[in-house]
Order: sequence, then C-alpha cells, then structure tokens
Amino acid sequence: MISSKWLMSFVFLLSLAVLSACGNKDTVQPGQPGVNKGQAAPMFELKDLDGNKVDLASLAGDKVYVKYWASWCSICLAGLDEINELAAQDNGFKLITIVSPNYRGEQSSKDFTQWFKGLQADQTGTNLTVLLDEDGKWAQKFGVRGYPASFYIGSDGILVKSVPGHNSNDVIKNNFKGVS
Repeated sequence: MISSKWLMSFVFLLSLAVLSACGNKDTVQPGQPGVNKGQAAPMFELKDLDGNKVDLASLAGDKVYVKYWASWCSICLAGLDEINELAAQDNGFKLITIVSPNYRGEQSSKDFTQWFKGLQADQTGTNLTVLLDEDGKWAQKFGVRGYPASFYIGSDGILVKSVPGHNSNDVIKNNFKGVS
C-alpha cells in the first residue's frame, strides 16, 4: 500500500514539474537573433576554386544559403543560371554552393575546377562562390542524400531547414522569411 506521505510528495513534485514546464522562460521574440529552431549547422572550412579558405564561422551573424550540387546533375546544371542571378542580388543572406570532388560520381577537384572555369568563360556561374568538399566529408555531415540539396542557416549558425531537390529563387527567398 502507498503511504499518504509518499503520495503527497509525488503530487507535489509532479505539480512543480508541470508548473515549471508551463512557465515562459523565453523572453526573446521571434525574429530576434538566437531564436532559430534546429541544430547547429556543420561548421565547414573549405577551399574555393582558387584555393582560398572559406569557413562558416567567418559568416557568423549572416544568414547563409548553401546549395550542394554536382557537375553531372542535369537538374543542378539547369538551375545554374538562376542561382547565379540570385548570387548577384542583395537578399539579406550569403549564397554558397558546394561540390564534392571524388564523391558520388563527381570528378576530381582539378577536373571540376577546369570544367567550371570554362563555364565561367561563357558567363555562367560568374557570381557564384563554389567550394570544394573533398570526398564529401561535409556532405555527409549535412546529410546530403542527392543533388541538388539546399540548406538554410540562420545568423546564429542554426540549420533551420534542409530541402532536397531544386529550389527556385523565389522559394529560396521565401524560405528565409521568419529566419533570423
């Protein structure tokens, strides 16, 4: 049989738990820094096509759109002009594209760089920041399952959304609404 003392203690502790769970400890309003929901984005440090280091930590305070793509992906290539156009605009977020040489059928860094610089000579991709994720190390941490893949990172470094497949420029802009 349960003693009344034990039962009273249990009810008291349960009441405290319920009351503390109902209290609003978060006084920060939505849209202010630090209120994005999600997990911390993988803090990559990669090189661009010219060998310059780019790391996510250096973009702290900025919203960042990351697009993983591949040179063999017809959907990715069809969207290159559109994403290049978006990269030339000031939309309140940074835009980074990443390819993974020697991973899931992508060519080597040297071959990809030569191929992409040939595209740029034809005015394709001239506004894009393209980073090289050798062997897909960061693609695996982001959970890339196919190409293209989009990742939306808040100014607080929180990965707020990941979307497989192509995202139009309007969709990308709309996905950043409400993200701080």
